[in-house]
Amino acid sequence: MRLAPVPKVKKISSGGFLNQYMKPRLPLILEDFVDSESPAFKKWNYNFFKKIAGDQKVNIYGSELESLDRVASKPISQTTFSEYLDLISASPTEHRLFLFNLLSIKPELKNDIHYNDVTKGKIIKWLPFMFFGGEGSVTRNHIDIDMSHVFITQFQGIKRIWLFPWEQSALMYRLPYNFHSLTNIKEPDYKEYPALQYLNGYETVIKPGETLYIPSGWWHYIQYETEGYSVSIRALPSSPLEKWRGFKNLVITRHFDNAMRNLFKEKWFSYKVKKARKRALNAMKKQKSFEI
Repeated sequence: MRLAPVPKVKKISSGGFLNQYMKPRLPLILEDFVDSESPAFKKWNYNFFKKIAGDQKVNIYGSELESLDRVASKPISQTTFSEYLDLISASPTEHRLFLFNLLSIKPELKNDIHYNDVTKGKIIKWLPFMFFGGEGSVTRNHIDIDMSHVFITQFQGIKRIWLFPWEQSALMYRLPYNFHSLTNIKEPDYKEYPALQYLNGYETVIKPGETLYIPSGWWHYIQYETEGYSVSIRALPSSPLEKWRGFKNLVITRHFDNAMRNLFKEKWFSYKVKKARKRALNAMKKQKSFEI
């Protein structure tokens, strides 16, 4: 596995971003995608969140690496938002929030973020998502189901992220009819999963105020180096093929997978694992042929 750093820029023009990164689908860290004078940087903190939404019930999620047979893992417990923030502040924990969007519960908070939109209006500003996690928690290697372009802005804490292009899906042992891979990217087992040796990707760290642009269809594995939170917004996929993939994933693929899992249980998962290994082996053979 070969990993390169993600380039970092400030004050890039819209034309430069669209032509050099968005159209060719290459990742980038933008240092000023969110204006540094945005109110969010001044007033947002855990005490503020507890004051405005501390009583909200939240579902707690643990390690996704133990639920590879599912599109999304099940919550392991429930608590209040205030108690969760106290938990991640006290000590490292793999616990994180998923599908709890404070910006939907308190939509006025969206006004606290001012974007320097280098996409010429492609980003969907009215649909941001917020993510919280404890130090050491991870989000398994996955692609976003809707195939959108994603802009993740870090507001507190540090995240380490591994990125790989769609074209390397087979080498990552992607599970058929799912949107995640079979393997642990952070600690690759080359003996068990030899195709991982041929991956070419990126590894980067994002800090408060920085925004990582993840192109449509790119794989990403996320680890919280410290506890913290981020906000992501999306831009719809650009090409007709990406749009079709996103539509198919949302409307057909995930429902088909759920139905087959309910019908065939472990047999369905075993079939997908076997298929992922076979595809990885074939992809690896092609890579070896290029080396001759």
